[in-house]
Amino acid sequence: MTVALYTDHYELTMLLAALRDGTAQRRCAFEVFARRLPTGRRYGVVAGTGRLVELLAEFRFAADEVDFLHEHGVVDEATAAWLSRYRFTGDIEGYAEGELFFPGSPILTVSGSFAECVVLETLVLSVLNHDCAVAAAAARMVTAARGRSLIEMGSRRAHEEAAVAAARAAYLAGFASTSNLAAGRRYGIPTAGTAAHAFTLLHDDEPAAFASQVDALGKGTTLLVDTYDISQGIRNAIAVAGPDLRAIRIDSGDLSVLAQQSRQLLDSLGAVDTKIIVSGDLDEYAIAALAAEPVDAYGAGTAVVTGSGAPTAGLVYKLVEVDGRPVVKRSEHKATVGGRKKALRRHKPTGTATEEVVASRGEPPGKPGDRPLQRPFVRAGDPATDLPSLVDSREHLRHCLISIPWEGLKLSAGDPAIPVTVVGGAPG
Repeated sequence: MTVALYTDHYELTMLLAALRDGTAQRRCAFEVFARRLPTGRRYGVVAGTGRLVELLAEFRFAADEVDFLHEHGVVDEATAAWLSRYRFTGDIEGYAEGELFFPGSPILTVSGSFAECVVLETLVLSVLNHDCAVAAAAARMVTAARGRSLIEMGSRRAHEEAAVAAARAAYLAGFASTSNLAAGRRYGIPTAGTAAHAFTLLHDDEPAAFASQVDALGKGTTLLVDTYDISQGIRNAIAVAGPDLRAIRIDSGDLSVLAQQSRQLLDSLGAVDTKIIVSGDLDEYAIAALAAEPVDAYGAGTAVVTGSGAPTAGLVYKLVEVDGRPVVKRSEHKATVGGRKKALRRHKPTGTATEEVVASRGEPPGKPGDRPLQRPFVRAGDPATDLPSLVDSREHLRHCLISIPWEGLKLSAGDPAIPVTVVGGAPG
């Protein structure tokens, strides 16, 4: 099955009706934005655009899929014929991956005929809502870790393809590695992993398990020491591997107390350079609570791949322009601002961001230090040739987080890190 059927039924009924009444070819612009940030969040992180551009190249309706839609009455014969020839020929522009966004930020603009744009709604939103949610949660964890390394290990808590996408989004946000091998192969993300409790339980005793692991992987491995008694586990680990063992991992219990006790015990055994890695249902708050403890790295899983309580970024895909004129949805609590938007980030001379300026028509009025936020991703159906790499996007996010006021990095609830100001813009 192609990605083209990752589409809601109503997109094709709208297409059918528009083809029938002659409006399908009207030139339109759709925008992706969030009306609000998830509760407690002060910024969003753009992620998934690179994946979306790749998937767009595969967005074709295969013959058997068109037959299925026709046979089940989803589309009529004319619409089936149109779908069989579908190829997106429009334009897509938006915020770079790794860019921060706020309520009202026009993070993606899709323009072309109504027909070719409307069928992309579900794919666009499913990719961006998932990846942006994971990236925002992961970025908060990176901030809470204060420079300590983070390993993404949430594959077993997600759909198999979502797990790969989540690993990519977490790496973009600053995680050092992932346990997911598919993500390692597909995106070049460093992978990490050693052993679970099952490996220890397989052996007759803990020293035997540790000896087997060290024999296979060397002293640069990480030994999981909390299968039985942690203190004895640490003693067994150092007795087997020696004081130059790279790391131990603790996966349960009161991690604050256990990290302190483990550091003292390791030091007393001469293993002063052996690192302590902790894991076990960690989120940004648990990581922040361990900031003062002798922890060297964190393994985070469930909270990362589920957006740490906000599994969707709350993004919507709305029609804002038809044949060059703004269109506005006026329904209570869900109103939109019409017109194709342009956006820039405004900064102090020191580089600190002060606001985001969005023009509802034309270009926003610029000042020294302003940075335009949108860039082309697709032109006339073809991907841009200069799309940034995942590593570039990761570095871009690091700079963006440095630029916002420090209050915007707090984990506590509050206003968005910077305001979004909507202006009329210069005539365009």
